[in-house]
Amino acid sequence: MTKIRLHNTRTRKREDFTPLDAENVRMYVCGPTVYDRAHLGNARPVVVFDVLYRLLRHVYGADHVTYVRNFTDVDDKINARAAQMQAEGDARPLNAIVQALSDETIGWYHADMDALGALRPNHEPRATQYITQMIAMIEGLIAKGHAYEVSGHVLFDVRSYPDYGRLSGRSVDDMIAGARVEVAPYKRDPMDFVLWKPSDAGLPGWDSPWGWGRPGWHIECSAMSHDLLGASFDIHGGGIDLQFPHHENEIAQSCCAHPDAGFARYWLHNEMVQVDGKKMSKSLGNFFTVRDLLDQGWPGEVIRFVMLSTHYRSPMDWTEHKANEATEILKQWRRDTDGVKLGRIPEGMLNALKGDLNTPKVIEELHRLHRFGAFGELLASARLVGLLTDETRNWDWAKFEEDFGFVFVSGDAKYAHLTRKAMRVAEKWREMRLARDFEGADTLRAVATAAGVELRANKDGVVVSIEGWVDQEKLEKLE
Repeated sequence: MTKIRLHNTRTRKREDFTPLDAENVRMYVCGPTVYDRAHLGNARPVVVFDVLYRLLRHVYGADHVTYVRNFTDVDDKINARAAQMQAEGDARPLNAIVQALSDETIGWYHADMDALGALRPNHEPRATQYITQMIAMIEGLIAKGHAYEVSGHVLFDVRSYPDYGRLSGRSVDDMIAGARVEVAPYKRDPMDFVLWKPSDAGLPGWDSPWGWGRPGWHIECSAMSHDLLGASFDIHGGGIDLQFPHHENEIAQSCCAHPDAGFARYWLHNEMVQVDGKKMSKSLGNFFTVRDLLDQGWPGEVIRFVMLSTHYRSPMDWTEHKANEATEILKQWRRDTDGVKLGRIPEGMLNALKGDLNTPKVIEELHRLHRFGAFGELLASARLVGLLTDETRNWDWAKFEEDFGFVFVSGDAKYAHLTRKAMRVAEKWREMRLARDFEGADTLRAVATAAGVELRANKDGVVVSIEGWVDQEKLEKLE
């Protein structure tokens, strides 16, 4: 049987995956800071590690895999968002706003990630539930000489851990030269990072040996992973943006707190998300939350398919063209697998997944199975990566037709995958008619008919039909 092979960021090479305990394979993935909607970049690690979770469950058994993904619900970004809400008129105390904001955002996150077909992890700890464990870990680090307290702040001494920088492949001095670090008079070294900091009376805080305060970001994941998975576990994952400083700091404090354990053995990082070849940015107007795309009518399964079409260690580019293609492919696969019994998962499919989660190869394998009419195998293989599942099957065109007043009729089932394109042409035709541009509408209708799509109006809206022949290139030019 082919072994799972994963690219370990820490060793910079692909390695055979051998769990510490095959009866309890353990994985920790850094989750969101809960103050706003999850954007497309936040969703990518969810999908990537959901695929790995599904693979591990398939290989080792669902009862033998433990997956932890946290919620950071104590953070300065949350406090700032709560303060903004208060300034805008929210009369509740700041702590009450923070609590309500965290609860609401976690609800949004669950709904959006569920829509992408992601399985819920075994544990989803909130940082505020583990303050006692964080304080205990910090006390241990001070006792071992790896941390120090100054004026209510506790900082980790990076020079006390010789391997600091190994994950990102840089020395401490190189990091200082190239990084923007917080300058503070209480630091012994510019790279020392906060484990605990004071809180003002109005901010969330907890009693500690160093006074009323709250934890730093990095200690949260170390304490939660230790409590739920132990001092040593198999896989730690997250976006490449977390490699430094977050994951670097996690390793330092965890290995110093438990020097004989080793912390996580395999480190996996997914690359970032782009939109139309450019970095996502609010200033560029190409910043999307998952909810934005869902509300635009893109099914969660389509978003997932687009993400899986790129290897997790390469930048992923979201484009409408890719989403349109994914829509057509998935509708075709869903129609052809409707009512089909699950088949076996072919070895080629499993080998693609076991080869460092090669999801583009997985998509190729799924296309191959479809071409050969192996619909049972297609269904089983697609479900292994979270596609064509019962949970994500509720995105047919009924709602689209209801919302826009369209009825789609096809005399030839093989053209059903063109539905979205035809519907956009129909919407354009309807808008022309509403604007009383009847000449333009008549021209559009004539060209659509020539392309093989018939448009006609009735008392209920627009009827769209495709009969026997379609010039797809001409149809695309009409959208």
